[in-house]
Amino acid sequence: MNKFIIITLGCKVNQCESELLAESLKASGWSCCEKGADLCIVNTCTVTQKASMQSRQAIRQIIRANPGARVIVTGCYAQIEADEIRKIQGVSEVILRDFNKGAGFEIQNSKLLSALKLPLPQSRIPDTAFRTRPFLKIQDGCNAFCTYCIVPYTRGRSRSMPPETVLEHIRRLGAAGFCEVVLSGIHLGCYGLDLFPPVNLAALLHRICETKIVKRLRLSSVEPNELNEEIISLAAASDYICKHFHIPLQSGDDRILERMHRPYTAAFFKELATKIHEQIPDAAVGVDTLIGFPGENEAAFRNTYRLIEQLPVSYLHVFPFSPRKGTPAFTYPDKIPSKIITARCRDMRELGKVKRQEFYKKFIGKSLEVLVESRRDKSTGLLKSISSNYIPVLLTGKDDLKNRLVNVRIEEINGKNTVFGSLEEG
Repeated sequence: MNKFIIITLGCKVNQCESELLAESLKASGWSCCEKGADLCIVNTCTVTQKASMQSRQAIRQIIRANPGARVIVTGCYAQIEADEIRKIQGVSEVILRDFNKGAGFEIQNSKLLSALKLPLPQSRIPDTAFRTRPFLKIQDGCNAFCTYCIVPYTRGRSRSMPPETVLEHIRRLGAAGFCEVVLSGIHLGCYGLDLFPPVNLAALLHRICETKIVKRLRLSSVEPNELNEEIISLAAASDYICKHFHIPLQSGDDRILERMHRPYTAAFFKELATKIHEQIPDAAVGVDTLIGFPGENEAAFRNTYRLIEQLPVSYLHVFPFSPRKGTPAFTYPDKIPSKIITARCRDMRELGKVKRQEFYKKFIGKSLEVLVESRRDKSTGLLKSISSNYIPVLLTGKDDLKNRLVNVRIEEINGKNTVFGSLEEG
């Protein structure tokens, strides 16, 4: 049997697309392996300079580790640096996206996959997804054109999956035994605005909640100005939508936000986070920050730090600014020295650890419903699980608990913010 390997870098959308590729290969009689592959696919990322470097490293590593294999490179880095990738000895083909198609995998015709008589992935989510909580990509592309971001140039304009198709995919996943589905997209809050007639994310969520095909529905990242009262109220009133919001802030300084082309203010973000906390006190609120944007002086950084310090934020994702050629910010003056960016990121990550621990400690001694995942924790051998409000809990139990919703009592949070729980009877 022919064997394949897929290496994925970057976001949840990339992971979803890699799963589609893998399922297409498996449906054609190929088997997934860890080494000795006949076909290697690298799904790349280019959101930062580091991601581009890691993509190049991954391509070269997989070529060295699988001599003689056919090597396909796809993804966002391939979209903007296809010619550079083709220069790497051992790369068989670079596959690009087709922006004229919908929110499926959207790759152009592949000579290599055609020669191997393999079908291109379809705009679907297979019943046999790899993870306990499969990602369903319902939207792709972005119309925002933030001044630092390369994504609109690598993925094109916003494109949405029709509501009926979304519902069909969720039905399929529910029938296959999955308890939770994660709705994902590049610009999820813009879902449906490109369809005819237009719909929106809130309307889609209402329809999904009416069906209750799976037991939990989780949203991936939603922009602050698109996380509206209707979505928050729906999550507050329903046990079906996970009590978890991931909201990109990027900066807490209005001058920097305007320069980034972000359509909100620090005060707006503060009001949003406060509103979520008031309506859903136990909700997890995750925040993205982009540190070291050109012109971010010490006062601007401190505005971001103090804003997050004051808010009921549960965890942080901290990214250093990375100039991307082709974006407006690439040419901006007032660049911040790398040493200062590194120090500020360190401070922000320390704040993130404090916020995460404060959030977790609120639940010591309390009961939470968690979804037990399919893989155990490597370091402890304990079962891994995740709560509706995005708390990862380790617990003792047998394998028959996997992919089940169970109630646990939170017992302990250690110094590394690892949460331990015990299974509740009944």
